[in-house]
Amino acid sequence: MKLNTLLTRLSACPEAKRWAKNYPDLQIAWTACKRSDWMIWLLARTTLDQDDPHLRLIACDFAEAVLPLVTKGEDRPRRAIEVARRFAGGEATREEMDAAGAAARAAARAAAGAAAWAAARAAAGAAARAAAGAAAGDAQSDIIRRYFPECPPIKPEYLKRREKP
Repeated sequence: MKLNTLLTRLSACPEAKRWAKNYPDLQIAWTACKRSDWMIWLLARTTLDQDDPHLRLIACDFAEAVLPLVTKGEDRPRRAIEVARRFAGGEATREEMDAAGAAARAAARAAAGAAAWAAARAAAGAAARAAAGAAAGDAQSDIIRRYFPECPPIKPEYLKRREKP
């Protein structure tokens, strides 16, 4: 199946379809892609289980990239990432994961509560924009390809021809 046909069946955005016209197949496009947001979008349409340990490790790598933004002395986010890595390797329990996640969320709430609401909203917006920009960079795409050098197979239900209403 041609790449643009595949992307049309998957309901890819017009920008991705325009970009993909430069590539003859999915694997070549996967190797060249610098848009980690597109790559994650595509992974969600593959045969991967949503609890695939590689997906968790990708999330850990992404989260570690923003640890320098965490208040000095606040260790809960780093510890949560460590537990998530151990969980991905089968060395931590779901209960440990849940507790570490709750602690990291509490750290985030405490940081937001320490500032005025307007400042917190502005910081959150700036952080979201910064994270979105960082997520589109080469480093994040390379992280994804470290775990998935090839794009996993697309789920068959996504490949069915879509009927026009």
